[in-house]
Amino acid sequence: MRPASADTRRPSRRRFLQTAAAVAAPVLLPGSVFSARAPGNRVNLGVIGMGNQSTVDVPAFLDLDDVQIVAVADVNTASHGYRSPDQFLGRKPGQEKINAFYAKKNAAGSYKGCDAYNDFREILGRKDVDAVALIVPDHWHADMTVLAARAGKDIYCEKPLSLTVSDGQAMIQAVRKHRRVLQMGSHWRSSPGCRRAAELVRNGRIGQVKRVVAVLPPNNAVDPGPGWKPMPVPEGFDYDFWLGPAPKAAYHIDRCLYRFRFLLDYSGGQVTNFGTHAFNMLQWGLGTDDTTPVEFEDLGSEFPPKGSLFSTATKVHFRARYANGVELLCETRDPKDFGVLFEGTEGTVSFGYRGLTTTPKGLKDSEIKPNEIHLQVSNPDRKEDKSKYYVPDHVRDFIQAVKARKDPIEPVEIAHHMTNICHLGNIAMLLHRKVQWDPKKEQFLGDDQANRMLTRPHRAPWTL
Repeated sequence: MRPASADTRRPSRRRFLQTAAAVAAPVLLPGSVFSARAPGNRVNLGVIGMGNQSTVDVPAFLDLDDVQIVAVADVNTASHGYRSPDQFLGRKPGQEKINAFYAKKNAAGSYKGCDAYNDFREILGRKDVDAVALIVPDHWHADMTVLAARAGKDIYCEKPLSLTVSDGQAMIQAVRKHRRVLQMGSHWRSSPGCRRAAELVRNGRIGQVKRVVAVLPPNNAVDPGPGWKPMPVPEGFDYDFWLGPAPKAAYHIDRCLYRFRFLLDYSGGQVTNFGTHAFNMLQWGLGTDDTTPVEFEDLGSEFPPKGSLFSTATKVHFRARYANGVELLCETRDPKDFGVLFEGTEGTVSFGYRGLTTTPKGLKDSEIKPNEIHLQVSNPDRKEDKSKYYVPDHVRDFIQAVKARKDPIEPVEIAHHMTNICHLGNIAMLLHRKVQWDPKKEQFLGDDQANRMLTRPHRAPWTL
């Protein structure tokens, strides 16, 4: 971890492992404010990362009567410049909103029970924190997950699971070794419509599946392009800590905050952004949660010109093939077409932004009988398919899994395999050729160049 001499405000690794006993207990709301299940069965949550996705995840956790957010952490004190210019986010505004929520809930007029930190390890060192939500750029997921698991915290990790295949392997090892619960935040798996589509396919309503088409939207950010110039680091933004395990790089506002996802040092573009949702759906429908395709091939993808700040694909176009012969086609199209289309010998099923559709049309209403395959449900009470419910139901499933000490609907191994499809597709596109993959060994066959792309060094002192 970062040496103590580098910044006395940040705990060294030794201090991090020793801080728990010295941390004072949080200010907890009275049990009467929560449901009958609380406070004895309450989950104290720390939120790490208060950027764009926190505006969706945090309200979902706040609405759960048996959860209390006791701390937040973010390297940004507060600023504009996230996904939309009017967003003013960071640890300070996040802390203030959480305290205001609990003050209103408690009808006390004020509440100061949510602490805020620059260094996420301050949260991991607290004995009163049961679980953490990692709402941070992809390049931080592995390091934070491993440290959280070692610290005995359960983990809600935003999608995609990892930055590389090797990072995902380390995350599985840490979660299972320390007997932690991990839920990846690809919340489409908590959609009744997504589950319905998958059940129709799994129960043979379209016959034998021949091909699956995953449609991704174009990039939703503008690249500064060749000739971009470094900018001064804004006051209140700990940029070196934001980079963390990633390589040293000159600061630019479009490198960070929401747009990190379009630089390969931190993410995988729309393949890992929307692709995680799409591959989630198709893996569920194909019944391949425990594996990945065995072949990936670039079909003419496009990338930014040399010298650009962004480095992920501007046009996604690759093909993959499963061991059973099912073909996966992934390509960039109109944002309204985002989703997955299953093509079978007797019909089609699709689900995405346009909802659930089938051919023949009546297939949509086919009854799934008691003796057929019924997939896991996040919220049994949820019958209506509305996107506004996906995240609340997904985090609810996570909290229930934490209490029951069981796997949630999207545990670490399932998350790893679906995220690997993103990584392997990106590798094929970067190489502009075909690659063969062994899902069991998780290695490319006879391809040293491709295998070197399965891992990346973590900048010292961060290491797995």
